[in-house]
Amino acid sequence: MWSVASRLVALCFDANDPLRLARFWAEALHWEIDDDTHDEVRLVPTDGTRFEILFLPVPEQKSAKNRIHLDLTSTSSEDQAQTVESLIELGARRIDVGQGPDEPHVVLADPEGNEFCVIEPDNSFLAGCGRLGSITCDGSVQVGYFWSDALGWPLVWDQDEETAIRAPDGTGPFITWGPPVPQKLRKNRLHVDVAPPSDGDQRAEVDRLASLGATRVDIGQGDVSWVVMADPDGNEFCVLTPR
Repeated sequence: MWSVASRLVALCFDANDPLRLARFWAEALHWEIDDDTHDEVRLVPTDGTRFEILFLPVPEQKSAKNRIHLDLTSTSSEDQAQTVESLIELGARRIDVGQGPDEPHVVLADPEGNEFCVIEPDNSFLAGCGRLGSITCDGSVQVGYFWSDALGWPLVWDQDEETAIRAPDGTGPFITWGPPVPQKLRKNRLHVDVAPPSDGDQRAEVDRLASLGATRVDIGQGDVSWVVMADPDGNEFCVLTPR
């Protein structure tokens, strides 16, 4: 018998300077930095989100557009403009990823080049979300179905080759997928950590995720307590021990 669904534990960023990047995102999201972190830096949510954000030290520089980015909400046109201005003062910059001149959202890159968007205030889809509105992924419909089954989060959107899921209690951000699905050339700089519940079993959960379409992958992790897998689009994620 399969275990119950995985729990989303953390969204993880590869970072050349984890503390600097964590400080930027703490300001961007209005989250708090965990005082007990060391080499890796942890952000703790303040808005009801049920997972944390981790910044993990890596030597590699960002070299291509990320498959995963964050969408931040705004409450008014003034709030959107002030958010953009304050984040640029903190080290963000405006970038062009092919958005048209009439797009109402603003595309920025954080201090290490990770793309993100500040969404217009009248976006009805993200209404009711906190500052973190969506973890937005370039991806296929199939990978949206995979993550709905993996996490036990219902599909709240499934149209026009786009899917979205959200925690069953309606808290925290959406996770969305839609075209294009870029060719996978290197390890993603953003990934998620999942874990079975405290009474679950890591090996059984790995087997369940494999039955849904995930595969085990080697990214040079060596002898560690977690299992590295890739979803059907090739995006890496980690299966931690029960918690």
